[in-house]
Amino acid sequence: MSQKKRILLIEDEEDIAALIKLHAELSGYKLHVEVDGVNGYRVVEREKPDLVLLDIMLPGQNGYDICRKIKSNPELRNIPIIIISAKNEELDVLLGLELGADDYISKPFSPKILISRIKAVLRRDKGGIKGNKEITFGEFSLEIDHYILKKKDKIIPVTLSEFGILKRLLLNKGRVFTRNQLLDDIHNDDAFIVDRNIDVHIASLRKKLGPNFQWIDTVRGVGYRFKHTLDSSEDAQLPEEEFASIDN
Repeated sequence: MSQKKRILLIEDEEDIAALIKLHAELSGYKLHVEVDGVNGYRVVEREKPDLVLLDIMLPGQNGYDICRKIKSNPELRNIPIIIISAKNEELDVLLGLELGADDYISKPFSPKILISRIKAVLRRDKGGIKGNKEITFGEFSLEIDHYILKKKDKIIPVTLSEFGILKRLLLNKGRVFTRNQLLDDIHNDDAFIVDRNIDVHIASLRKKLGPNFQWIDTVRGVGYRFKHTLDSSEDAQLPEEEFASIDN
């Protein structure tokens, strides 16, 4: 039997914490609750949980500072973080994602959607890279070391910028990236790039990948994410609940 995934919830609202704990444990996770930021971060350091659910408005230390500390610590930075907050303005979401959060859910939220997001984040590292550093998705493959994108055996010409965007999205399936985050891995082989030029590169990628390619999601007001690998018989459609927009 596989060991239960350990989740740390840092949340000071008792009713919300109890609701999340109930649904997490019914879904097979082991969940521990801390009610303030200082102790919450200490538990992250000590226990190194499989995932952190993080409120923003906390006593002791706010969630943004905790997120920043986790992602700047080499021993902790790979721990995924989902922010759950009543701060739901676009700038709040962007800040959380820029600090390294893997997802951002606004209160009030559906417990089913939360569990779906937890599952998506926890499984994203299970997919794809073979020993030869090739990522496959449907009929396509991305050869990391050789900067080659293929559909079956046919090479699809892409720029280094397009390759960098696609590589980052693929390596983090299910995670939302802001435009500024996607700029980090882009090779400036084309022209001076600003954040909105990411939209141009995404549009170009979609065109090159074909009219039936629907794996790259636009998350309105935030950025982009890559859906998990699809069965071709599903015509590139995923259950709405599984990949609900961050705006829900």
